[in-house]
Amino acid sequence: MSQTTRDWQQKIGNQRDWVWRGWQTRYTYSRCQNNQETLAGHKSRNPPLLLLHGFGASIGHWRHNINVLTQKHTVYALDLLGFGASEKAIANYDSSFWVEQVYEFWQTFIQVPVILVGNSTGSLISLVASATYPDMVAGLIMINLPDPAAQAELIPPKFLPTVELIQNIVASPLLLRALFFLLRRPAIIRRWVTLAYSNPDRITEELVDILAGPPTDRGATRAFCILYKIMGSTKLGPSVKAVLPTLEVPILLIWGKQDLLIPPKFANPSQFTQLNPCLKLIELDNAGHCAHDECPEVVNRLILDWIANN
Repeated sequence: MSQTTRDWQQKIGNQRDWVWRGWQTRYTYSRCQNNQETLAGHKSRNPPLLLLHGFGASIGHWRHNINVLTQKHTVYALDLLGFGASEKAIANYDSSFWVEQVYEFWQTFIQVPVILVGNSTGSLISLVASATYPDMVAGLIMINLPDPAAQAELIPPKFLPTVELIQNIVASPLLLRALFFLLRRPAIIRRWVTLAYSNPDRITEELVDILAGPPTDRGATRAFCILYKIMGSTKLGPSVKAVLPTLEVPILLIWGKQDLLIPPKFANPSQFTQLNPCLKLIELDNAGHCAHDECPEVVNRLILDWIANN
């Protein structure tokens, strides 16, 4: 283990392994630093937090958030199956699959309503989990939110057959394996991650180390081939516009104005406030797709203040 790896792992709490349905999964937790808040928190304004990372990331992506958030809350973070230090399994991945992992984790270790905090794909999973298991959720915080249905709507109907043909060609195992071996190189990771960050200074050796480790795990190539076929398609999950109106918990949506992966001008995040009166939208300047890592001081304060006021 390199010194860089040891450094960021020291920032993410107490890591443990948990076997879910026969698969090894990784999680971490940090107890609330205020004992009184911990005792009262599960009943009042300081519920535990459960953090869910985005595609290609892991619990390490929360290294700048966990310690600060534990000033008021007990914090859990989970490596979704197929990512991070969790097993790179052959499975039927989609948002509902990961929702089951999250819910059974909650049943096993937490058992009181939590605030789900997600980034990107983790936001979509948190959204679907809130609708599927409302007993689990006291509140919902999403940092940028992909909508599988909206992405499909951007393609004119007459071009759909051509797009599907290209996707099927690209999704051939031989091409995907070659693509994966290229994309997992640290130098390449440093380049493509610029799409998720507006400030290049935030793309550190530590971040590259976090992203470059899991793709070298056993089974990572075959897992990538499965995951590639559902990411960015309607198979990933339900329409955000259909799910949002069904939720009755407080919701905070944080969106980086410089997000290149889901640009605000296309996603139009303000539309979500019209779908649910419980939703508060905050758009951040000088932030891309991963605002919690790019400007953690701002995001941590937004999260703590929002919880304190709801």
